[in-house]
Amino acid sequence: MAKLAITGGGRCNLTNDFQGIRSLSEAYPRGERVMKRALKAFSQEDTIRWFTEHGVPCVLQPDHCWFPKSQDAMDVVRCLQRGMKGAELRLKTPVVSLSGRTEACSASAKEKADATAEHTPVLNPGTLQVNGEPFDFVVVTTGGAAKGVPFLEGLGLEMVPPVPSLFTFTVPDPGLRSLMGLVVEVGIGLQGTAFKASGPLLITDWGLSGPATLRLSSYAARHLAASGYQGTLAVNWLHANENEVRAWLQKTAAESPQKLLSSVHPVQQRLWEHLLRRAGLREDLRWAELGSKGLNRLTAVLTNDAYPLAGKSRFREEFVTAGGVGLSNIDSNTLECKAHPGLYFAGEVLDIDAITGGFNLQAAWSTAYLCARGFFNN
Repeated sequence: MAKLAITGGGRCNLTNDFQGIRSLSEAYPRGERVMKRALKAFSQEDTIRWFTEHGVPCVLQPDHCWFPKSQDAMDVVRCLQRGMKGAELRLKTPVVSLSGRTEACSASAKEKADATAEHTPVLNPGTLQVNGEPFDFVVVTTGGAAKGVPFLEGLGLEMVPPVPSLFTFTVPDPGLRSLMGLVVEVGIGLQGTAFKASGPLLITDWGLSGPATLRLSSYAARHLAASGYQGTLAVNWLHANENEVRAWLQKTAAESPQKLLSSVHPVQQRLWEHLLRRAGLREDLRWAELGSKGLNRLTAVLTNDAYPLAGKSRFREEFVTAGGVGLSNIDSNTLECKAHPGLYFAGEVLDIDAITGGFNLQAAWSTAYLCARGFFNN
């Protein structure tokens, strides 16, 4: 509940309308196949309908994100707390052990009598145990865990090593950082890889943030972890191809030959001045004086402006974990563990994670529904 209360900047981005998502892999870099089944069972429309019917009216924003109409995440928290009425909550009770079902035979009459005399429970064959206590069904929803889930270690499950996702980039370039606060619609990628993203880019005092950066960090989460969060970022400032940018520059030079380069620009003034310096061009140069070499340099900077990446941010609230319980362990129709019947997994503890924009919470709602339907129908 604590993480839910701070998501979406304290407003709780419940889900997304999925408009513009051509393939689920665009939203879910890991777990696409399971999410396809989960969304059929409980879709984004089901999420909005459920919260509305339970006292949390919702509103769709222009960026395709759904929020509570109140813009207050605590309304979502309180709604879920009301739904837990009648459940026994055991706070400050860490799970230290989880034992799966066994194939052992039932206890003998003598064993039962001895156990009764010692006031110890006799577990039926196949009973799941949490901290030594028997349960018919167990659902693990621990969320992402940077150091793994220790109590799952004895179950023989395939675990995918967790790495951070959804983080911002540290870029040491002083010229870029001097533009702190600017937001630009861009294309961004990692040089030497196929990882790319697009959307609003926020320039900060430590480097780059905003939806485009977070989306790229999600797509490239494992690659970046393996490279120690080092590499080269390439920014396409106009989010256009090289031919389109070159044609715009040529047209501007032909139509405004006597105007200064600094006076005609396709991006914000401060950014344009920075890009002219990156291209090695004087601001007092006239468009007629640009020349073919200047045209080539400016085209390259506008479409493929390279900056060294020197690490990721350390803001814990931005982290989503890529990794967790491998999807090969579970029945994708119910999310029940194949090796331990009655044991289910939902949410970020699974190797399912998404880009920013409400997709991770939708995965939580949808996978939780699959689990519930699975064990209620069991």
